Amino acid sequence: MTITTHSPLTVTLGSSGVTPEDVVAVARHNAQVTIAQEALDTVAKVRAHIDELAHSETPAYGISTGFGALANRHIPGELRTQLQKSLIRSHAAGMGPAVEREVVRGIMFLRAKTLASGRTGVRPVVLQTMVDVLNAGITPVVREFGSLGCSGDLAPLSHCALVLMGEGQAEGPDGVTYGGRDEAPVAELLAGHGIEPVTLAEKEGLALVNGTEGMLGMLLMAIADLRQLLTTADITAALSVEALLGTDQVFLPELHAALRPHPGQAASADNMLRVLSNSPIVASHRVGDSKVQDAYSLRCAPQVAGAARDTVDYAALVASRELAAAIDNPVVLPDGRVSSNGNFHGAPVAYVLDFLAIAVADLSSIAERRTDRMLDPARSHGLPAFLAADPGVDSGLMIAQYTQAGLVSENKRLAVPASVDSIPSSAMQEDHVSMGWHAARKLRKAVENLRRVLAIELVTSARAIDMRTQLSDGQLTPGPAGAAVIGVLRSVVEGPGTDRFLSPELEAADRLVASGRVRAAAESAVGILA
Repeated sequence: MTITTHSPLTVTLGSSGVTPEDVVAVARHNAQVTIAQEALDTVAKVRAHIDELAHSETPAYGISTGFGALANRHIPGELRTQLQKSLIRSHAAGMGPAVEREVVRGIMFLRAKTLASGRTGVRPVVLQTMVDVLNAGITPVVREFGSLGCSGDLAPLSHCALVLMGEGQAEGPDGVTYGGRDEAPVAELLAGHGIEPVTLAEKEGLALVNGTEGMLGMLLMAIADLRQLLTTADITAALSVEALLGTDQVFLPELHAALRPHPGQAASADNMLRVLSNSPIVASHRVGDSKVQDAYSLRCAPQVAGAARDTVDYAALVASRELAAAIDNPVVLPDGRVSSNGNFHGAPVAYVLDFLAIAVADLSSIAERRTDRMLDPARSHGLPAFLAADPGVDSGLMIAQYTQAGLVSENKRLAVPASVDSIPSSAMQEDHVSMGWHAARKLRKAVENLRRVLAIELVTSARAIDMRTQLSDGQLTPGPAGAAVIGVLRSVVEGPGTDRFLSPELEAADRLVASGRVRAAAESAVGILA
């Protein structure tokens, strides 16, 4: 995924929650986690209450009873440790490829955040062990399929919990895997880092698996990626406007916030106007241009990118609410009641995950339309076909646009919402589920595809601008921002010329976009962009 920077090196878990930046720091940048003493004290106090209920004659769900459809069975004390082990082992039933390390770390950190809230009833040792595993760089192997996004991300969280028990599969910080066939057991990996496996007590199995941490973690990372990519999209769109001899007058501020007060639209228009500022190319056709209007893919770029910005802001609002939540079932309330609830249902998160996938697909689509326009001599206003050095002998960027079109087409398929689906489970006890995990998985792929689409637009617009400069004997040059962006691109991608092996250049451009250097280059010329 896209690289983010400036993350804290240490994150402290208290009873009151964490920030999105904390989650990204731990998930992606291996920030160390500490637990505040007040959180440990709160966890211990609530656990004492759970112990009282465990020894009571009155059955308490998840403490002295079975789970889900088996909640009516009272479990005698001597079987409760086995009950917790059985719960985690049976629920760790995922299949498919292992999900990304950053996703697993996000899951574990977010669940640790919930445990630290004091609303789940676990012992402090359970919380501390989860944090110790994170800090050791140990990553449980979590499989792609298994969560329905209801009753928590059960299978993914269970695969994590199994490692705390010294079982399951995990990868050490050196990349060596444990727990598979013919591999050393996970308990050996834990021992090598001074971590003792946990023997789960009453309530603790449920507390480790009943949450939306999988889908929430992926949402938070997608938001972080999109905030960077949206600014990059404004930059590449502006370069395309420059390359296609488009006007910058449609981006004037009086046409946006004053007339149509969508904040994202105004921000994108301002970014584009600033990137196009002081451009000799733009200035060259302000007078005497026969075009009445630019195509929608140019003129409406701020409207589309701005709508995506506003969608990200809404998703961030939902994510902030979920990040402030303490989700478990049953949950221990401040007055001591242990109450069953439905807060583990992923609908709020699932909806915005799907919403973001729609915005990402549309943003990808409009970028591809600009690329295609630059390659078509009937619409590119004087540029050679496919930006080839010798059209007919050379194919230029013809197939780069094919690749971009394939990515856009996939994003359209990924925009089909997962959250409208539901498959009943647990003998009809869990008869309506959110599919939020699947919404998150497809959004991650869509964001990666968007990044690649923008990389291709960047390569195309930069080549088109360079060709404009060449064809004008150096008279038509980009503005300061465009020159800075093209300069950093040329450090990894060569300029116009005869056909060459193109795939490595597109991959290099993708890495450049992911690094944040495109935005940094533009900002070095025109200041901070929205």
